[in-house]
Amino acid sequence: MLLVLSNSPALGQSRADLEDQRRRTIEEIGYVDEMLKSTERERNQGIQALRIIGNKVSLRETVLKGMNEEIELLTGRIILNKTALDMMESDLQTLKDDYSRSVVNSYKMAKANPDVVYILSARDFNQGYKRVRYLQQVTRYRRNESEIIRELMQEIKGAKERLEKDLERISELQKRETQQKELLQAEQRRQQRMVQNLSNKEKQLRKELEDKKRIARRIEAEIARIIEEERLKAAKSQLSPEQKLIGDNFQDNRGRLPWPVERGIITAHFGVHPHPVLKYVTEENKGIEITSKGKVMARSVFKGEVSAISVIAGANITVIIRHGNYLTVYSNLINVRVRKGDKVDTRQEVGEVYIDPQGDDNAVLKFMIFEEKTALDPEKWIISN
Repeated sequence: MLLVLSNSPALGQSRADLEDQRRRTIEEIGYVDEMLKSTERERNQGIQALRIIGNKVSLRETVLKGMNEEIELLTGRIILNKTALDMMESDLQTLKDDYSRSVVNSYKMAKANPDVVYILSARDFNQGYKRVRYLQQVTRYRRNESEIIRELMQEIKGAKERLEKDLERISELQKRETQQKELLQAEQRRQQRMVQNLSNKEKQLRKELEDKKRIARRIEAEIARIIEEERLKAAKSQLSPEQKLIGDNFQDNRGRLPWPVERGIITAHFGVHPHPVLKYVTEENKGIEITSKGKVMARSVFKGEVSAISVIAGANITVIIRHGNYLTVYSNLINVRVRKGDKVDTRQEVGEVYIDPQGDDNAVLKFMIFEEKTALDPEKWIISN
């Protein structure tokens, strides 16, 4: 008998994943909205606000993409189930026709030759017994056929109900998709207005960019110095078995490390990227920037040992933690809670991220990962939200 495909676990799981992803993304949009509230009250919006609205636009696009994927999934499921429904209805009609012919033939035979006469007219006992068994088999066959017909009719009824629910779900998703598109268009218009407003401040933006680059060079020079000291120290003393084990475990957890803050959004990515406003200008990041709202604590992403704590002008305090051959860097901290040489555990607080009153009161953590002197992309190491 044909099986209905609408309850396939793989399809159901995919849809559940899409719904869960959409729920988490919409929650993230709400969090970004909280960040933008103070920005809306400010007349002079800066690059940080532009990065935040850009993040919101990306999240909204993710929601729309998820909705489209769910609509495609449901549409594919409807097509499969319609095919299955057509085949079941064809099977049902065949079964009904066969059953009808069987009943008619049985009725004609019984009328012409009743069962008792049919049995008693046997030439001997063995033939009579065989005729009794034959009549019993015919009865069981008709009973089984009627049960199969009833079951198939129930399957068809259930399939139609599921099809109806899928069609209703698609209709609901299409309405919500329209709403999300309208919100996305409004956010894109706001983003364009911010870019236009900031474009009129090119001189100021270039100065800010140079200041940022100068601070970044200081941070990177200090980090390079500390890492070189650590490398020379490690070369002389060599890593202990415990440090090697920590390093191996760190590598094994690539893509599964916790975030260095409890909650936030990535507003600057690793590598070289075009400036969001200035044409033909690029920015290079050796790490990522995570922006959070309100008081937030930086946390160690893995167990290790504090290698260095440095104060850098314009960048507050930087903490470096060694995990075997790997180092994690937490920059723009105040009220640091660890000391050089301390052993730290995963998710242990290392310091408070500085809240910038000139940056809409947001807290921006610069987070980096190095394998000795080679900078790695932290987004490939921390767990995906």
